Amino acid sequence: MKPVIRKSSRSASLRGGLIFAVIPTLSLCGLAAAQVGLPVDQPAVKAASPTEPSTWARFVPERKDDFAWENDLIAFRVYGPAIKGNGEGEDSGIDCWFKRVPYPIVDKWYEGELKHGKGYHTDHGEGYDAYSVGGSRGCGGLAIWKDGQMLRSGPYKTSNLISRTKEKSVFELTYEYDLDGAKIQEVKRITIELGKRLFDVTSTFTRDGKPADLNVAVGVTTHGGKAKATLNPTQGWMSCWEKTDGFGVGTGVVMKPAQVIEMREVKSNKKDESHALLLTRTDANGQVSYSAGFGWEKAGVITSPEKWQAYLTQAAGFAPAV
Repeated sequence: MKPVIRKSSRSASLRGGLIFAVIPTLSLCGLAAAQVGLPVDQPAVKAASPTEPSTWARFVPERKDDFAWENDLIAFRVYGPAIKGNGEGEDSGIDCWFKRVPYPIVDKWYEGELKHGKGYHTDHGEGYDAYSVGGSRGCGGLAIWKDGQMLRSGPYKTSNLISRTKEKSVFELTYEYDLDGAKIQEVKRITIELGKRLFDVTSTFTRDGKPADLNVAVGVTTHGGKAKATLNPTQGWMSCWEKTDGFGVGTGVVMKPAQVIEMREVKSNKKDESHALLLTRTDANGQVSYSAGFGWEKAGVITSPEKWQAYLTQAAGFAPAV
């Protein structure tokens, strides 16, 4: 059965005669973070404080090379090279960890899972990992878009922690794609700041060391259509809202509207193939930039799809509807 596709676009095409609507450029804080040289094997600070709100990001070799990051509101992880062949995701989707405390939980949850039998898939009072990623794009993962299909990379190859402070953490992950016999490299720079429900991404694609001209899809899984997708290409955001264990979860992506070619919802009977997708194209530097994140009803504040969409609207630089 072919996927069912619901489209929302602004009269643009992906190939041949590419057209972008002329919309004033919006400012998304943190999309272009200044690079700070810091080798990954030289930590910037001591371990995250167990009681004070802070950003945090680190390579997690003890859990099959995960890379995890968080602030006071949200937490995430992606899968690394050691997971390849284990049947656990084996892809580049972004996993959400639902937290409901302002202090860092990443190190605590990994230690509990790996050393004390206190699994992070159960909420012990701080939140839990209840978001299924598998082979999907998860919350803001991307893929090369070719012939109407997503070309995925697999888990990240290398990681590099650039800076890590209470207010902001910055790191890079590298991915590789096989495209028509050529190797495409993606360097994904992620910035997470205190107090924000979205993290910022700038991905740079190269072919033979030169900027690659590519169509790219940024995705949010709908978990087989369980989540209701709302697409707003005019304002540059898309939202998914679903219930997980009785509580609402809003996930979404924000991009400058002038860079959005099309948004579409893809429905499929195949596992991990149903998504809300934002289609875009790399710029002259081989880059795409966007923000992604979530709000969890059990953590408070974001308690309805309307509140989540209002947050995304403001993040995109527009006044939310009254």
